[in-house]
Order: sequence, then structure tokens, then C-alpha cells
Amino acid sequence: MQFLADYFPLLLFFAAFKLWGIYVATAVAIAASLVQIAYFRCRRGRVQVVHWLSLAIIVIFGGATLILHDETFIKWKPTAVYWLFGTILAVGRLAFGRNFIAALLKDVTLPDPVWARITWVWVAFLAAMGAANLYVASHFPTNVWVNFKVWGAMVLFFVLAVATVASVARYLPERPSP
Repeated sequence: MQFLADYFPLLLFFAAFKLWGIYVATAVAIAASLVQIAYFRCRRGRVQVVHWLSLAIIVIFGGATLILHDETFIKWKPTAVYWLFGTILAVGRLAFGRNFIAALLKDVTLPDPVWARITWVWVAFLAAMGAANLYVASHFPTNVWVNFKVWGAMVLFFVLAVATVASVARYLPERPSP
């Protein structure tokens, strides 16, 4: 259910794009992001910072797309998100000595060097994803970019998440056999 709630705006964006094009899809993504915030607020009583930041970015870049009738801005939105979160992870580690991934996964206990490695892998991945998004957005038609944004990015994030779990599995305590 969490997966659906997190990807609700993206999936509606994809469906609206296929049915009505980029401008309707952009408006749908903005509206769906607002609904997502309301859902999290009503269901959990609070909204995570990541969702507030995502809402702000979709309103800014999506709004520019709709107002200026230029799809370039919505195409920049994923890069802005990736680079913002990568920067937050890097600045948290370098400037404040904090590891925000460890804070998100507070039930997982790992040595600090392992958390540092995970953080830097994710920072590099987010930087690369931002660059890849800009490349696809500027060198391919919009329909290819939408497919990359929705399916390609989702698969790549899933692969890195699985690789991250696999790389830390040896540090996790073993569960007793039943």
C-alpha cells in the first residue's frame, strides 16, 4: 500500500500522458501530488519532508510547464528532485556528520563506515540519474522520456535498493530458526 501511495502521482502522470498528452499529464501530476499530501495527512497525521519537497518541485516545474506551455520544465523536474536529495544526503554527511539514510532506517544498526558507503553510493546514483534524465529529456522524444522517467527510473531505483539490502545483509543479525 505504501508503494502505491508513494507512486500514485507518477502512475497517474503516466496514464494521463498516454491518454491526453504532456500538459494534461502535468496538471494531473500536480493534482495527484496534492491528493497524496492530503492522504498522508489524514491517514498518518503527518507528511514526510520528502513528500513536501516533491510537492513543491512538481508545483514549480509543472506550473512553469503549464503557464509557459513548454514541456522542458516538467522534463527538468526529475533531475531537480534527484539532485536535491543527493545534495541533502551529501551535505548531511559532510557538513553535519549525519547520515540521513540511517535516520530513515532507524531500526537497522550498521557500522558507520557501512552507512557512509551506502550514502555515497546513493549520492552518486542520484547524480547519475539526474544527468541521465537530462540526457534522455534533451535527446529523445517526449514519449521516450516519459517511459524512461516512469519505468526505467523505477527499475533502476529498485535494483539499487535490492543491491543496498544485499550489501548490508551480512551486518544484520541472524534470526533464530523456527
